[in-house]
Amino acid sequence: MDELPIGRRVAYWRGRRKMSQQVFADRLGKSKSWVDKVERGVRRLDKFSVLYEIADILQMDVQLLLGKDPERRADALNCIDQVEVQEIRAALERYDSMSAYFDAAPYPPPLDDMRKAVNHAWLTYQYGRYGMLTRALPKLLRDAQAADAAYGGERAAEAAHLLGQVYQIASSVLRKLGECELAWLAADRSMAVAQRADDPLLAGIATTRVCNALVAMGRARPALELNVQIANRLAPASGTEVSPAQLSVYGMLLLQGAMAASRIGDSASVDDLINGAAEAAARLGGDHNHYWTSFGPTNVELHRAAAAVELGDGGRAVEVHQLRIVEPAFNALLPERRAHHLLDIARGYAQIGDVANAGEALLRGDRLAASEIRCRPIAHEVMSDILRRTRGAPPSPIAELAEHMGVGV
Repeated sequence: MDELPIGRRVAYWRGRRKMSQQVFADRLGKSKSWVDKVERGVRRLDKFSVLYEIADILQMDVQLLLGKDPERRADALNCIDQVEVQEIRAALERYDSMSAYFDAAPYPPPLDDMRKAVNHAWLTYQYGRYGMLTRALPKLLRDAQAADAAYGGERAAEAAHLLGQVYQIASSVLRKLGECELAWLAADRSMAVAQRADDPLLAGIATTRVCNALVAMGRARPALELNVQIANRLAPASGTEVSPAQLSVYGMLLLQGAMAASRIGDSASVDDLINGAAEAAARLGGDHNHYWTSFGPTNVELHRAAAAVELGDGGRAVEVHQLRIVEPAFNALLPERRAHHLLDIARGYAQIGDVANAGEALLRGDRLAASEIRCRPIAHEVMSDILRRTRGAPPSPIAELAEHMGVGV
């Protein structure tokens, strides 16, 4: 790629951060006129101290600021940018805890601030705002790593817990956007950190992230075995008191095991695991979001439909959608869960040749969480199938969505 002038790169990243010239100038301690001249190339940026300050305000690595113009995807406002992939990769390649072993740890952010930032990141993910999340992830990863390296004593476990969650957030969004190897790396890191946090439930939910990444890389059988192995460790003993959080993590391990089993065509294991999850959900007594799982009876049925799609039984998936998923409970779920299900159902409708309802499901999902439909490779495959099998011109809403997705016939 041809290099752009440094001022153009500053303007690009300022725009990506949704920052006006005035706000950017105020944070930099410069005038708006100074920023405008830099971005137009009238004024040179030749002081490294200023470049580092600009990179810090724009929440990016200075080397990327000095690099080349990023290659952008079709809908870059909603989808991940390849430069952001590089930034996330660079953050995952940091070893602050090892550096701190030999040297002074980097200055850590306050844990109260970290808690708020991690909670906000989880909600950003569960509302399906993947572009916003990937732009925030590099700094969040660096801050969480610095905190984990710096805090000791009673605060060490909490810092590790927060870092483990950030790795899980990164793994989840990277997998959805097709960056499977990075998703596996982040998930694997989350498992290691969970052990240091001394939290079996965090380790359990980290296991589901690892297994999801393995499935995405075509390694469904080891994913099935690992999910079931850890689920058995966390299984609540009959007749004993068990926390809602443990039921939720245990249930999600079973559900993700069922999804792995569906990838290898093991329908008997799918049924056993989903039925076990249904028992846990009934014991839980409703839909909850412990450990950010969105686990409960409704999510069990969403996975029942999703597993049917993976098994190639679109008719069964549509039947579950129509007969077993109750609208009020479904509508109470967070947008990512609902849009994800509608994408699964679009695939189910496509499998039985009902391209009209498949298209309608994609449109409904797009209204809930546009990134879940516009940015996921599997959604692009479904849209291509719909366009290919539609007689004549597709309805205008479908044509518009396909254009936003960058999908043609």
